[in-house]
Amino acid sequence: MLGSYSRGFWLMCLSSFLFFLSFNLLLPELPDHLSQLGGGEYKGFIIALFTLTAAISRPFSGKLTDTVGRIPVMVFGSLVCFLCGFIYPWALTVSSFLFLRLLHGFSTGFKPTGTAAFVADIVPVEKRGEAMGLLGVTGSLGMAAGPAFGSWVAETFSLNTMFYCSSAAALLSVLVQGTLTETLPQAQRQRFSFSLLKLKLDEILEPRVLAPALTTLLCLFPFGAVLTVIPDQSRLLGLTGPTKGLFYVCYTVASLVVRLVAGKASDTHGRVPVLRWSSGLLALGLAVLVWSPSVPVFLLGAVIFGIGTGLNSPTLYAWTIDLSHPARRGRGVATMYIALEVGIGLGALLAGWIFDNQPGRLPWVHALSLACVLAALGYLLLGVRATPASPPTHDAQAAEALAVGAPEEVV
Repeated sequence: MLGSYSRGFWLMCLSSFLFFLSFNLLLPELPDHLSQLGGGEYKGFIIALFTLTAAISRPFSGKLTDTVGRIPVMVFGSLVCFLCGFIYPWALTVSSFLFLRLLHGFSTGFKPTGTAAFVADIVPVEKRGEAMGLLGVTGSLGMAAGPAFGSWVAETFSLNTMFYCSSAAALLSVLVQGTLTETLPQAQRQRFSFSLLKLKLDEILEPRVLAPALTTLLCLFPFGAVLTVIPDQSRLLGLTGPTKGLFYVCYTVASLVVRLVAGKASDTHGRVPVLRWSSGLLALGLAVLVWSPSVPVFLLGAVIFGIGTGLNSPTLYAWTIDLSHPARRGRGVATMYIALEVGIGLGALLAGWIFDNQPGRLPWVHALSLACVLAALGYLLLGVRATPASPPTHDAQAAEALAVGAPEEVV
């Protein structure tokens, strides 16, 4: 399996690992850092502002991915991470910190859009689900290593050293991208000009991928909520110091193991059937978190939630690319990411508002997330028709399946 992928694919996986490591190593320490700045009541904005900018920038990154190229878009996103890491130590007021979080969101608004389009260009359609799973494994490794590494650096050295380590990881990601060959056909490439940033209405959203976009929004709402309240919930259960990021480690390790074992599941059984199972597992994990009186139960919820994510995430990517027109892959991926950012941002905002630093409200945060995932499961069961799992021989088949107007699955 591993030897059947190109050097470019594995370099992209390495770049993805470094990118996710860069901004995830900050997450466990940012809530306490904001509280020390005097902005404890704004914890929900740590994730919400980040995702707001990412969502706003998606239509632009999607268009530029399909016109200027995949690699320039990825480099820009990684450079934002690199620069923001150096600026955090100087953001010593609540307003400057929140403004920097807003700017930092441009990183995920650009880098993952170019990455998904690049991988779709170089991977055969019949291996798309598996490839997205492997790409997700490397991103998940960065997400798993990030919180633990960031907390260790902050406690062993200093918070500023942690910020500089974030910059270093982003710079390494840029250097890896510099070794790749552009995959956007020469005939489609244009030189960058500011006129490309003018968007027509039909360049903002790709209607062909609305079904996976809606599913993404509902299934990623819990992720924003979890990122917002888990640091506090961990501390309340006695997880402090090096163990503060233990929830993230359990969640991410479970997710990446499933991606390795079951990354090919949607290539074999179909995108929608796998999404139904993954949504059920996400719901189960959140139900456990609603009632988590002890560390073992809390971490069990992390593992179940991670298993659901490990099945859910690569399948959503593959389904989105299946339905995208080959010449508008960037726009299709960007539409899915807009839904992702809206879901995460809303989850973070509402979680911060509901929680309001009152421990007794934590179950309500997870209950709202559970309701969103159950809505996604209902939509997948009743609103989307699953077709037999037979990979298309050409990407044009995905466009033909949507031409009739109904949101069908193409595998």
